[in-house]
Amino acid sequence: MSKAKVLVTGVAGFLGSNLLERLLKEGHSVVGIDNLSMGLRSNIEFAAANKRFRFIEADAMEPEAFEEVGNDIDVAVHLAAFKIPRYGKAIDTLKVNYYCTENVLDLARERKIKCVLASTSDVYGRNPKVPFAEATSDSVIGSSLSPRWAYAVSKLFDEHLALAYQDAYGFPVTLLRFFGSYGPKQPLSWWGGPPPVFINAVLKDEVIPIHGDGMQTRSFTYVTDTVNGIYAAITRDEANGEVLNIGNDEEVTILELARRIKKASGTPGELKVEFIPYASFSGKKYEDVMRRVPDTTHSQKILGVKAVVSLDEGLKKTIAWQREAIRKPMAATA
Repeated sequence: MSKAKVLVTGVAGFLGSNLLERLLKEGHSVVGIDNLSMGLRSNIEFAAANKRFRFIEADAMEPEAFEEVGNDIDVAVHLAAFKIPRYGKAIDTLKVNYYCTENVLDLARERKIKCVLASTSDVYGRNPKVPFAEATSDSVIGSSLSPRWAYAVSKLFDEHLALAYQDAYGFPVTLLRFFGSYGPKQPLSWWGGPPPVFINAVLKDEVIPIHGDGMQTRSFTYVTDTVNGIYAAITRDEANGEVLNIGNDEEVTILELARRIKKASGTPGELKVEFIPYASFSGKKYEDVMRRVPDTTHSQKILGVKAVVSLDEGLKKTIAWQREAIRKPMAATA
């Protein structure tokens, strides 16, 4: 792919800002949209003086946000999303993810350009058969009475909408299902998942809150591996029309994650954990996923990349970054 002009929504967020760095490094130009509700301006300060980057502070839910983008965009990468209905805000989750995606797809339709859409491993739901393969693993979604599934449902709808747009209007889409990304520039709250919360607790010698009994498993992917997958999806025509897992297939329990973080931190004392019952979440029955592991065979074939950073290596790098980040006032706002 020759040097392209790439639109990135959610550019000031965790993945957006890391992708921005990679795109600029490779010589591409970037137009970024972010309303800074969760993203941080400090995440993109490194690119402020770069003539190949233009930032638009706007809400991707509003069609007007895309009027300043210009007519010379080659690829649209949609990363902006809302994702934590376990704490309420299911309406935000459903509406933000729908309207933002529709606006990006409408832009891609009008310009006849490729659209790379961020989805999530959560779309596999509570399917007990791991590892999850894109073409053969069913989405097993729990009861609508549990708002916990709002995020998964919103992203499944986004996937179907994107593929319907592709079929109806003839432009290519690529859907990326992310598995547990973590690393520098991650939010330091639950918005960033367990790693930043656990790291904060360990560095401050506080108790790590673990939901349930900690025996549920996840696969965590260091951010450079995630970005390598996104970049390959942008630049490779083979990815057009594909649904692809982006993740590390190293499976670990949440309790073991806490232990690994404690060890990687090199902090003194014993590991401190507190098990938080699911019933405490908003007073409603919360359903967790007991195992979540990607089958990356197909994505490796299509994208030509795979996750190479081990969990222990990635945690050491992330802890080193987070030691500095928690000293900065802006880091705690996301």
